[in-house]
Amino acid sequence: MSVSEMFAALQGALGQDQDIREEIRKVVQALEQTAREILTLLQGVHQGPGFQHTSRLSRGVQRGLPGGCWEEEGAAGRFQATQVFTSWAAELALRSPFPKKCQKAREHFGTVRTQMESLKTKFPADQYYRFHEHWRFVLQRLVFLAAFVVYLESETLVTREAVAEILGIEADRERGFHLDIEDYLSGILTLASELARLAVNSVTAGDYSRPLRISAFINELDSGFRLLNLKNDSLRKRYDGLKYDVKKIEEVVYDLSIRGLNKEATVGGGGEK
Repeated sequence: MSVSEMFAALQGALGQDQDIREEIRKVVQALEQTAREILTLLQGVHQGPGFQHTSRLSRGVQRGLPGGCWEEEGAAGRFQATQVFTSWAAELALRSPFPKKCQKAREHFGTVRTQMESLKTKFPADQYYRFHEHWRFVLQRLVFLAAFVVYLESETLVTREAVAEILGIEADRERGFHLDIEDYLSGILTLASELARLAVNSVTAGDYSRPLRISAFINELDSGFRLLNLKNDSLRKRYDGLKYDVKKIEEVVYDLSIRGLNKEATVGGGGEK
């Protein structure tokens, strides 16, 4: 084989690689657009109306109504029990201040799963990490969005397996296109920053109990990360930012404490005086 033939063969291989990367980029762009739509939708949780809804639900629970029974304030100022939920799932959805937003977000994740299926076909199954940098950042963003939806619904931390199911990919690397552990952890760290913002906006909206619950959640999350021996430079830097999120939330809780609003949140339910 001549030198010219050798380099012609190399150019062919390079061309195939570039074609694969171009196909991947097209799907990733679509994923990024879907992620932006979900993020835009979820930004509504920082608005006031949802927190007011939470306050009404909290009053109903604290007034001793059974199960998922909640109360609505009528024009005459009286409270009336309006509905009893027997299933845990229905009660959980009702307690969420933004059930419609969470539901719409989950509908968008249906689009994400379709796009993920398309992405899987764009490269050889055994070359995941060769092209990983193309979808790494959008995958981390989608992990954050999935974790945020689950937190808004149940105030719990979503597992890596559950995120993988939401996104339509695998949790086990041996089974193909999967959710890398570091991508999962990066998305969870982004969730911490978003919850710090939510804590501040909750107080602005008059929901004084939510920051207390967020604080407990973030402290537990911080304790979990402290168990990890993080050697990835990028992930380590992201984790270093968690302490600022913890501090920000602690300042919110402290302000509530010195004003006596933390007791009001516990006794009065959701910040209602």
